[in-house]
Amino acid sequence: MSVAFGDTAVCYNGKTFVTGGVVMARSKPLIIVESPAKAKTIGRFLGSRYQVKASMGHVRDLPKSQFGVDVANGFAPRYITIRGKGPLLKELKDAAKKSDRIYLATDPDREGEAISWHLAEALHIAPQDVRRIEFHEITKDAVSHAIKQARPIDMALVNAQQARRVLDRVVGYQLSPLLWRKVRPGLSAGRVQSAALKLLVDREDEVLRFQPEQYFTVEMLAGSASGEIQSRYIAPLGRKGRMTSAEIDQIVSDVQVGMPVTVGDVKTKEKRRFPALPFTTSTLQQEASRKLGLSVKRTMSLAQQLYEGLEVPGEGTVGVVTYIRTDSTRIGDAAKDDARVYIEERFGAPFLAQDGPKRPAKTKPGVQDAHEAIRPTDIHRHPDALKGSLNRDQLRLYRLIWERFVASQMAPLVYESTTVDLTVKDREATFRASGSRVLFSGFTVVYQESFDEADPQSSDDDETKARPLPHFTAGTELTIKNLDAQEHFTEPPPRFTEASLVKMLEELGIGRPSTYAPIVETLLHRDYVRREQKKLIPTDLGRVVVDLLKHYFPEIVDTRFTAAIETELDHVAADEMVWQDVLSGFYGQFAEELERADGDIEKIELPQEETDEVCEKCGRPMIVKYGRFGKFLACSGYPECDFTKPYMEKTGALCPKCHKDLVVRRTRKGRTFYGCVGYPECDFVTWNRPSDKVCPRCGSSMAFKRRGSHDSLMCLQEGCGYEEEQAQ
Repeated sequence: MSVAFGDTAVCYNGKTFVTGGVVMARSKPLIIVESPAKAKTIGRFLGSRYQVKASMGHVRDLPKSQFGVDVANGFAPRYITIRGKGPLLKELKDAAKKSDRIYLATDPDREGEAISWHLAEALHIAPQDVRRIEFHEITKDAVSHAIKQARPIDMALVNAQQARRVLDRVVGYQLSPLLWRKVRPGLSAGRVQSAALKLLVDREDEVLRFQPEQYFTVEMLAGSASGEIQSRYIAPLGRKGRMTSAEIDQIVSDVQVGMPVTVGDVKTKEKRRFPALPFTTSTLQQEASRKLGLSVKRTMSLAQQLYEGLEVPGEGTVGVVTYIRTDSTRIGDAAKDDARVYIEERFGAPFLAQDGPKRPAKTKPGVQDAHEAIRPTDIHRHPDALKGSLNRDQLRLYRLIWERFVASQMAPLVYESTTVDLTVKDREATFRASGSRVLFSGFTVVYQESFDEADPQSSDDDETKARPLPHFTAGTELTIKNLDAQEHFTEPPPRFTEASLVKMLEELGIGRPSTYAPIVETLLHRDYVRREQKKLIPTDLGRVVVDLLKHYFPEIVDTRFTAAIETELDHVAADEMVWQDVLSGFYGQFAEELERADGDIEKIELPQEETDEVCEKCGRPMIVKYGRFGKFLACSGYPECDFTKPYMEKTGALCPKCHKDLVVRRTRKGRTFYGCVGYPECDFVTWNRPSDKVCPRCGSSMAFKRRGSHDSLMCLQEGCGYEEEQAQ
């Protein structure tokens, strides 16, 4: 085919342009993703037919040094190129000019949609020329299919993300300076983080107000030549067998060792326990915290690596799990069919769930269900086959995802639950024994879910682990062999861990999958909470901030209000609401409260945190101060003495080498480790958190070491080797 343009002939044969006798290669389509790892993986799939480049995340955002929102003009945001992204943006523009087709392949969520829109704006791509593609797993088939399904940018999703960004800017950039002036420089307040902080403060108040109550239980061991049975007193109390001191005296006087007891009701029931559903972002963060001891931030970092692609022998760079920001437990038919074939081949037909898993998915308010659950991209890629390809934590997390998904498609655990009531003759005393026996292991051959303290499901888990009871029929007579009265005290509600906080945020509808990790990290970074043995405990500073916000900005810390905002953002994403209306509905009252608070609040003086350190210049006590980069030690005699030095958080343990204090340290990437305060003269370091206990064998300090789901205490002295398991 040839077309004449003046005196220049242009021929097109489908692959090359011929202009003035010069053959020019047809430009390659350009695909823009967010990360180099993803670009590398996709580039390997598509080969030389496409060029794939990374935007390194966002290229435009609101300015850091200015408010950047025109409230009077419909909350219009002013976007600028992010500092340092200029050369990258120029490179993308040059590549875009040479390409006849540009595909925007950012993450398949609201933030990813917004990044694609910002790229289109920055690269001056006309709306009719935009090709937005999305895939939920980085595999060759998924990417190829996505290219065929290119679509325009969904402005409803962009506006939902834009509303969230502007709303957070309005709160953060107007409320945070108030905290700087009235409390301390460097503080921050946020629409979601403040509601989360209030949850932690409220729980801590419950713990501190809690008054333990004493109660007793009575355990009875009875038996005959046929066997023995352990039971607990239950009647006629009706209070789970809990007794007062007076009641215990009465029972002990009425029931004596050697008395006969009769087996009464024997109830046996077959029960089933269904597997957990595949992972969502929230449940992955919770289970990785409970089973692997990973922080929420670390879990998401590892999951992103597994999603974007890793080098696998024989396959090259490939994404091994599907998209990791999701609130859905839905699984596609193809993946489900592959799993069922795998289970039947590997474990046999009895282990295959009949007609799929029976446990119903819980439909919660605000669930977007935009993506599948988190699962392996190939069920046949067994974790053991990746041992040489993934690092330790990557492999542990991949194994968790793989096992959870496989188990979710398997048959339930079947067990027999038995209760036996024992009656003491001529006494109004009934004891009950419970036990269980596994009839079919089902999904538990692959995976078993773990639970937080006080989780109702943990009682079901305990029931399946109860030991089987000896076989006794009704009317059988036994003899009391032992009676044991035990004193107990009621316990306060458990403090939040990262896992249980994420679970609570999800249940209350606060935040979304992509926000859980930043919420926790911000609270820790701002010194609003501290982490102690996995528990999140609010600091005095956190309490002051919450008290101030509760009084002057009650809706900011109101979990119901925060959840309602999330619902409105969902309506924007569904194109059912104008995004500016979300802002205007919030801002009027907020602006009034801000003005009133600025006038009413006096400067809040936080109590000084004294230390046992003394100033090296004048001998006065050193106190903890807060600066731009966190805590530091300063002389209490300031301004007469301006001596300062770095803050070292002591662990309460001593260095096994030189017996100086062990202190908390952090790597450049923020990972915590523990080292001698005498560094560099003493080079002792450990990743294991030191304990205040000393080794009974050699007297050195000990540290906690994770062993599966339990903590052990190990001696830090080289060559000692002493270790003891901690009670849970």
